[in-house]
Amino acid sequence: MTGASSGIGAATARLLAAREMRVVVNYLTTADAAKQVVADIQAAGGEAMAVQADVREPAAVQRLLDQVGEAWGSIDVLVHNALTPYVVKSFQDMTWEELGGKVNDEMRAGWTVTNAVLPAMTEKGRGRIIYLSAGLARRPRPGMIALGTAKAALTQFARYLAQELGPRGITVNIVEPGPVEETRMAMKFLAEETRKPQVAATPMGRLANPLDVAQVVAFFADDDNSFMTGTTAAVNGGMAMY
Repeated sequence: MTGASSGIGAATARLLAAREMRVVVNYLTTADAAKQVVADIQAAGGEAMAVQADVREPAAVQRLLDQVGEAWGSIDVLVHNALTPYVVKSFQDMTWEELGGKVNDEMRAGWTVTNAVLPAMTEKGRGRIIYLSAGLARRPRPGMIALGTAKAALTQFARYLAQELGPRGITVNIVEPGPVEETRMAMKFLAEETRKPQVAATPMGRLANPLDVAQVVAFFADDDNSFMTGTTAAVNGGMAMY
């Protein structure tokens, strides 16, 4: 799982391990946090390893696959959660490098990790690919044009892959959280004056937490999900209805 050292990624890693999957906790810079996730999983009786890799770089991803391959074999489930940097600005204040750079990073990471795991999945005739998008891909918010545009591109990328990879027995789905408490993004951008109207617009009366999102990812990763592909699951407590 990419971007698995904190927030949604860490919650998903712990849940998948609790459901008896071997979990690769990928991280870029937060080694201590990733090691803690692994320690938590192992303490609960699960199997996990932490592997550093910049998932935008093919050579780094190949080293990750080599390390996992030596220990466990090929990857059956890809959960792509890594979040590349982006700016929060209006379009008029933004440079092409800031907008285009975010779209490029998002797609480069998605392409790189997917391209790396496909050969083994194709050989087995089975695979699960789940991408973490964001409600911003469909619900614009001021200042979030870079992230929203990049995630919209990732969502459409997944739909094309679902069409192409279905005959190989590989499902491809998107999990699209709305605002999520207890994440780095929430701590950075979810001020109380922003949080209150979002809660008010959510029929469930609260915002999501990382486990809410992890449970949906786990469904898409499970053997029971053999026929759903090309879908987008909005995890937002009903906020998208408004």
